[in-house]
This record gives sequence, structure tokens and C-alpha cells, in this order.
Amino acid sequence: MPDSANKSARPDTRALATLRRLEWRVRHAVENILSGEYRSTFRGRGMEFDQVVKYEFGDDVRDIDWNVTARLGEPYRKKFVEERESTVFLVIEDSPSLQFGSGSTTRREALMELAGLLMLLGAVNRDRVGYVIAQPGGHSFRPAVRGRGRILQLAATLLGHQPPAIRPGEEHGARASIPWRLLTQAAPRHSILVWLSDFAPGPQPEGWSLFQNRYQTLGFRVDDPWDHTLPEQGLVAAFDPVSSRLVTIEGSPAEQKAHAEWRAAREEGWEKLFPNRLSRMAVSTGEDRLESLVRFFHRRMAGSRHHA
Repeated sequence: MPDSANKSARPDTRALATLRRLEWRVRHAVENILSGEYRSTFRGRGMEFDQVVKYEFGDDVRDIDWNVTARLGEPYRKKFVEERESTVFLVIEDSPSLQFGSGSTTRREALMELAGLLMLLGAVNRDRVGYVIAQPGGHSFRPAVRGRGRILQLAATLLGHQPPAIRPGEEHGARASIPWRLLTQAAPRHSILVWLSDFAPGPQPEGWSLFQNRYQTLGFRVDDPWDHTLPEQGLVAAFDPVSSRLVTIEGSPAEQKAHAEWRAAREEGWEKLFPNRLSRMAVSTGEDRLESLVRFFHRRMAGSRHHA
């Protein structure tokens, strides 16, 4: 498979240690906070029936088989094929704009931690997990694997990727090119596709509606506080990773107007990509990423119950 974005990417020992420290938080969240919400929100309706099993705390109550429950005197639920093997693919759009941070954390740092947490969630829930990370110079693809150890190694490899460098002639509007066609060949139908990016304004991928029909698509966006509001004080110097130079923000009316137009275009494109608000999540660089994920799955679970 192509690996042109980072041929030297290997499991990073420091990243692996960090992931192991995060793993206990993920396990606690799954076992004590999320219960069955992570699994249930990723299980659509109309899947192939497999067998009837005993109902356990946290399972989706919508799957209870009331006939069997009444006959045997204890709750049983229907189990579906996808529960035996759910595939999660992370699509990481690693554009230079992610390297901006007005505070102590850049968008990229927040996004990569979010990706690592999602992979750990998949490991705890015995899913198959893979990823593609796309940068302006190419992409790196890793097929889905199962098992705690293999997923931890895969996550460490992902976190070991170096950020893209700005190259001469690409200073303006350098964007990652996501290999969507490759994903259609590698990801089984009904896989969960999680697109992680800062989702700067841009065109919708060709054939996006077909992807949404083929896969369960989620969008996770990382925001810097300045994405929402520019600093009020004038003459603030900041590093622009897209142009690879220092810029001065004056806070002038023209700048404020341009920023408001950019923000509106970004929100419009974001909502067109993921019209269902339960399929998208925006997290700030200043927020706890795991807590944000917990809130996201709570919202999805509450929304699915409402529409059940």
C-alpha cells in the first residue's frame, strides 16, 4: 500500500508509553461511564441477525428479544453480525494548518490525541481499527487490525508521524489529498469512517454522498480559540504554518470581517459534509479530549433513543 507521506514511520516508544497511560482512562470510561453507548451508537438498524444472547448491563435495550425473555424468565437480546467484527477506519487530514496553536496546544496535537483515544476505544471494544493519514506530500495507509497489542502498536505508529513540512512553491493553500478511492477498496461496507481534520473551507470530496451510503461517516473537528474569535488587542504576532512565516494581527475591521466570512464558510461546509448534528463533533484545543468523546457518545445514544 502507498506510504509516501512518511516512509520511516515506526511504532514510537514514547507514544506507546503515552497510549498505555491513557488506556486506563479509556477502560474506565467504557466500563463505568459509557457502558454500552460506544457499541450501541455504532450499531445501525437492519443488520443481519446472528443469535440470541443473555442481556448484560449496558446493552442496547432496543435489541431485547421479548419472546425469548418471556419464555426463559430473564432478559435476552438479539446479536447481530457486525457486533462480532466492527471495522473502524480513521481518516486523518494532516494539513499544515493543523500546526497552528494560539495557546499551549496546537490543533495537530489535539487531533492526534483524539485519534489515539478513538483507536484505544476500538481496542477495548474488540473492533478492527485501521487508518490513513494524508499529508500534502502523500499518504500512509495501515489496514485494519484487531487485538489490544496490535492496535496499540498501530496507534503508536500513527502518533510517530512527523508533521508535514512546507515546501517551496506550496506555501499557499497546501492541503492534504485524501485517497478516497483507496478507502473504498480497503474498508468493508458498513465500516465506521471517522474523518479528523480542522475542516478548513473547501470543496466536498467527489462522490461523498456515495461514501455516506456505503459507510457510517463521522466528522471530528479540532478548533483553536482564535478560529471563533480573533484576539481583541491589536498588533499580535503569530506563526502561520501554511505560509511558514510570522504574521501580525491588527484587529482591524477588515480583518474581523474577513475572519467572520471565513468562519461562516467553514461552518457551512462542515454542516454540508455532516448534516446530522449527531454525526459531527467539534473539540477545542483547550478541552479534555476523552471527556469530549464521552459527551459525544452520550448525545448519540440519547438521539438514537429519541428516534427509536
